[in-house]
Amino acid sequence: MNTFRHFGRCLMAVSAIAIFASFAVAKDKDSTEKTVDSGSFGVFNGEHRLATETFTIAQGPQGSIVSSEFKSEQGEQKAQQSSRLELTPSVELREYTWKELLPEKNQVTVTPNETFLIEHFTAGEKQHDQNFLLPPSTTILDDYSFIQREVLAWKYLHAACKTEKGNLGCPKGQKLQFGTLNPHERSSMAVSIEFGGVEKVTIRGKEQALSRFTLHAETGDWAYWLDDQLKLVRLQSDGGMEVVRD
Repeated sequence: MNTFRHFGRCLMAVSAIAIFASFAVAKDKDSTEKTVDSGSFGVFNGEHRLATETFTIAQGPQGSIVSSEFKSEQGEQKAQQSSRLELTPSVELREYTWKELLPEKNQVTVTPNETFLIEHFTAGEKQHDQNFLLPPSTTILDDYSFIQREVLAWKYLHAACKTEKGNLGCPKGQKLQFGTLNPHERSSMAVSIEFGGVEKVTIRGKEQALSRFTLHAETGDWAYWLDDQLKLVRLQSDGGMEVVRD
């Protein structure tokens, strides 16, 4: 069965999402903001649940907003942070905000300025700015915001896959490179994504046919699995961490 038969219809269904730049959202006369994905991910080490990320992706005529809240309670080590990624209709960064409430209070903001990005952050009691010679099209991949990996996967699908006769086809083994910024770490790097084909995966005792992708980065590799609605259902790092949609 051609799993991508459903992908073509799904692409058209979510074509208003700013992630797919070639489908101009400006043509959409509906001014209502739409939620195109929402839910939560469980973060696991083996069978032990470490944390939960709650997320929403909303789209409107002004672009897309990807919001996330991460919470972890491991004994006395509690962590809580949130992020908000605002994208223009042409899939460029408008603003990114990251806030940490626990174990400390910190905030980071990234905004574009012509040919580079500016990160505003606090260190101690002082405000600092750091410039990155990166375009606004750079993908934000922050720590513990796993829904941002779904956005990157959508970018790959748009760039690497072609629709023919209503079906979406992705060449197996095709690898594409993307520039990314990790605001939490204040570092940038190039990553690549490769399509590995459709495989059967068992999640919580249920077998599903999912499309596998691999993210290659200097910091390690991540395996992705997307369902036929283009939604991220599982992530697994080469270090053993696993992220599963609830």
